[in-house]
This record gives sequence, C-alpha cells and structure tokens, in this order.
Amino acid sequence: MTTKENYLHEFFRILFANRQLVKRVFLVFAVIALLLPLVLKQSFDITAEVIVQSKKLSQSDTNTALAQETDKFIPPSLADMETESNILRSPTLIRQTITQLRDEGLYDVPPGLLQRLVFGPIRSLIVNPLREYVVNPVRSLFGLEVDPVRDTQLDTLTDDAIKDLKIETLPGSNVVSITYSFPDPKVGTLFVSRLLDNYLRNRQNLQSNELPQEFYEQKKMQYQVRMDDLESKRLGMLEGIGSSDPKEEITFRLNAINTEEQALNQYRDRLLQSQQWLEYLKTSLAAASNANMRDFAFPFTFTQTVDNVAFEDREIKQLGEQLTTQVLTYVSDLAVFQPGSEQMLLQREQIAKTRQQFLKIVANRIQEREKDLAVVQNVIAQKTQRIADYKSRVHQLQETQSKARQLDTEIDALHKAFFTYTQRYEEARGERLLSGDVSNARILSAPYEPAEPAFPKPMLIIPFGMLTGLLLGIALVYVREFFDHRFKHPAQITQQLGLPVLLVINDQTPETHNPHKGWSLPRLVHWVRN
Repeated sequence: MTTKENYLHEFFRILFANRQLVKRVFLVFAVIALLLPLVLKQSFDITAEVIVQSKKLSQSDTNTALAQETDKFIPPSLADMETESNILRSPTLIRQTITQLRDEGLYDVPPGLLQRLVFGPIRSLIVNPLREYVVNPVRSLFGLEVDPVRDTQLDTLTDDAIKDLKIETLPGSNVVSITYSFPDPKVGTLFVSRLLDNYLRNRQNLQSNELPQEFYEQKKMQYQVRMDDLESKRLGMLEGIGSSDPKEEITFRLNAINTEEQALNQYRDRLLQSQQWLEYLKTSLAAASNANMRDFAFPFTFTQTVDNVAFEDREIKQLGEQLTTQVLTYVSDLAVFQPGSEQMLLQREQIAKTRQQFLKIVANRIQEREKDLAVVQNVIAQKTQRIADYKSRVHQLQETQSKARQLDTEIDALHKAFFTYTQRYEEARGERLLSGDVSNARILSAPYEPAEPAFPKPMLIIPFGMLTGLLLGIALVYVREFFDHRFKHPAQITQQLGLPVLLVINDQTPETHNPHKGWSLPRLVHWVRN
C-alpha cells in the first residue's frame, strides 16, 4: 500500500529545521532594506510636456520668388515626432544648456564618486599632462593642429544629463514627454526650463529660412523706396489727367456717349425729314407763285405734331380759308358780272392781295424751317464734336487705366513681398516665437520643482527587501537540503535502505528560553543564534 506524501509537513519540517539560517538571511536583508533609503542618493523627477501642433513645410526658399503664403503646415507624423524627440535629446542642445547655466553660476554639480576616485585622477595625472607635454609638441613639430585640452567636467556633466534625461513620445499623440532625474530639484527644474527654451529657439532656427537681419532690413528699405516711387508716379499720372478713378469716369463717359449718340440719331432723322419737307415746300411755293387766280389750294397745312397732339398754324389757316372764300365768290360772280366790271376788278385785287399775303407767310414759314434746319445742323455738329471729345477722353482714361493697372500689379507684388520679408524678419528675431504666436510647437506642461524625491522610496524598498530576504532564506534552505544526504527522519531509512526501524530516540536536550526580557539588543542576538 502506497502512503501519500505530505508536502506541507515536509515544507515546515525543512523550514523549522533550518530556521536559524532563514532568520539570519532575513535579518541581513532587513538591515540592508532599512539602510538603503539612508545610503542611496536621493533623486527627484522633473517632468514636462511639449505638444507639436503641426509640421512646417517651406514652399520656397529665399532665392526664389516670394509669395504671401509660402509656408504650409500639416499634421505631424510618427517620424516627425521621433525627430522632435531627437532634437530634444541631442547632446549639442544639452551641452549648450549646461554651458549657459554654468556661465550664469546656476549649475554647480559635483562629480560622481567614480569620477572623483578613478577617472578624475587618471585624466589630471596622466592624460592631460601627456597631451600637453608630449602629444601637442609633436603635432606642432610636424605642422599639425594642436589638440586643445577639453573641458572634461562639461563632458561628464553632459553624459550624466543624457543618461538621466528620458524623452519619449506618448503613444498615439503628438505630445513629447520629458522626465529628468536629478538630486537637486531646483537646479533640475531650471535645467529642464532652459532646455525647453533652447529647444524652441533651435527648432525655429532649423525650420526657418535664415538670412542675416541686415539683409531683411535692406530689403525692407528697398521695398519701401520702390513703393513710394510707384505710388508717387501713380498719383502724378492721375493728377495729370484730372481723374481720381479712371474706371468710374470711363463708365460715366460711355453712358454719356450712348445718350449723345441716341440724341444725335434723332437729330439726324429730324434733319433728313426737315430737308425733304423743305424741298417739298419750296417746290410747292414756286408752283403756287406761278398758278392762276383760280388755283387757291396749297398742298401743305403746316400742322406740327407734339406728343401725338396736332397743332395747326392759325394764321395760314385763316388766310387760306379767306383766300378760298374769295376765290369761290369770284368764280360765282364771274357767271353774273362781266370780267371787266368794277366789282370783278375789286375781287381780283382782293384775291391778289390775299394770295400775296398767303405766299409771304408761307415763305416766312419756309424761312423759319430753314433756320430750324440750320439749328439742327449746328446741334448735330455740336453733338458730333462732343461725342468725339468723349471718345478722346475715354481713350485717354483707358490708357491711364492700363498704366495704373500695371502700377497696381507691381505695387501689390511689392506689398506681398514686403509682407513676406517682414514676417520672416520677425521670425528671425524670434520674438513672436517665444510668445507662442507663430510657433507650431508649444510647452504643454511646464516643469515644476517636485516636493518629494522619486528615488529612493522607503515604503517600497523596506517591504520588498524583507520579502526578498525571506524568500531568499527559504530558497537557500531548500538548496542546502537538496545537497544534504543525511537521514533526517525514520521514514528515510525504510525508503532508502528497505530496513525496518526498531527504535527512535528523540533528542532529550531541553529547549533554552531567551533569558533577556523586553525589546533589547541581547534578546535579538540570542534569538538569532538559537
């Protein structure tokens, strides 16, 4: 019959059999865990965040034609964010920041223990004298460049800052996180702040088209002089033709030409009509002058129509009716009286006088029409001349407008170029960059001085140190038990040798109690030994 092995009993047997070793290992690690927070050097974590809103693409350089909007901004990609991180962690930027703080007396960091004990004496006693007294004289002898003595402390500080500076891009975002571990929280905060300032300034220098400020100032002055000349030329040209806005005046003149041409056409039609009627009246007057006494009718009534209303000439109408009455009376009396009688002679004389008056009035009307025809001709000539003057003025205005348009185009181009150079000049100075108006990268979270150290943390080190000591003591007990082949209990004899156990004699040594009372060092020593 197979007996079931009790693993828990075996575990506690081994543990209590080697409790002295477990206690000693546990106490060693407990002491170490208690001393570590006091021995380890404190380190403070200074954090900051930078957000990159977009990536700047220059569409042209300073040697090509300038436009008002030459730079485009697109969302940053993963590679762009990695580039931003590389700019932040670049040794040149870190070295520049440390140099500035050291020059200002704000970065006084003593070298580390290894630097003081090993590398510092080696450099000062061996490397630097060897370079100064052996290498440099030999190089100068052969005409080579002398290797200057480097600032090893600055190199060491830069290397330490690179190791302690953690820069990474937050996953799935355009935010770069900066974490700097440093013993002095005030100096570390100042270092991160200056590092961010230098980063923004260097980033702007990398992305902008750099030119000297004198170049921008010279260009601005040239554009100002050129724009003043063009504006003066344009103003003088407009004053020369007496117009402030040629386009509006051209529109006004064209409307006037259209109105005058319509009136001119009406006057020409009236002139043609008046000429035909005048010829007809002259012919009719000549025929009426040569007609006999009995032809009393005149083929024109001298009726004038104004706004569809007919106005008759009353004087001609009365004389015509009177002449018609006299002729009719004469014809009727001629059948009764002799042609040579006194009454007939008197009627003929009256008819002749009336006819003469009628023909005289008709002649006067024809003369009036001739005068009216001359007036119409003068009006036509005047309107023709006025239209010609208008057209000449329009042609002059069109030429001026064309020249003014060319000047306006050149002035607009100068304005755009002037604006672009002014904007780039401001970017070169970096004033608007630091205020956050132009830069597409901004500080999302500024660094602040931490109140508690990030390392060491006693609340983590002590519990984990004691747990580690306990687990390591148990592990050492099992390793020791594994290599110890002695018999520990009677069951091992039967299991290993196959012999029955006849007698088991227990250890009769009485257990010694701790003679020391209370929490004291002798009591602890006695507990460790037993």
